[in-house]
Amino acid sequence: MKVEKTKLEGVLLIKPELISDNESGEIFEDIRGSFTEIYNDIKYKNFGVNIDFVEDDISISKKDVLRGMHGDNKTWKLITCLYGKIFFVAINGDENSSNFGIWESFNLNGKNKWHILVPPMYASGYLALTDKIIVHYKQSQHYIRGTQFTYKWDDPRFNIPWPIKKPILTVRDATG
Repeated sequence: MKVEKTKLEGVLLIKPELISDNESGEIFEDIRGSFTEIYNDIKYKNFGVNIDFVEDDISISKKDVLRGMHGDNKTWKLITCLYGKIFFVAINGDENSSNFGIWESFNLNGKNKWHILVPPMYASGYLALTDKIIVHYKQSQHYIRGTQFTYKWDDPRFNIPWPIKKPILTVRDATG
């Protein structure tokens, strides 16, 4: 796999590689379909990612659903789009940081199976770009309702160019 730093401190873009003859990798394809290794603690630790994940979650959404922007001060998240396509955004949510509000977007999909590692104090969210999406989260903390901070999806402080004008939102995501 390839691990790339992003412009956001601590946020990594992880790109699984296709397995070829007698080589290692994370994605195997043949006439039956494909098999993808989403997480391998040894490989991640070899890249300096020493996080103990304690919870796995799956989110299924229809086109134009926007989930986020949520984060907290303790949780690392490893996020992968397993099916469909999403426009994913991570924002530095540390209001004491000189980098507060800096964000970056990524196009994740079920074909590239890229992962985004998001550290604590970052908000993240995504927009479903296809009729159906399936997103997998690994989290370093158990989710506890009411412990996250939330930013409105179109908060003018961040000026994120979402590729939609009227997404499908919960009250929480619509109001921040």
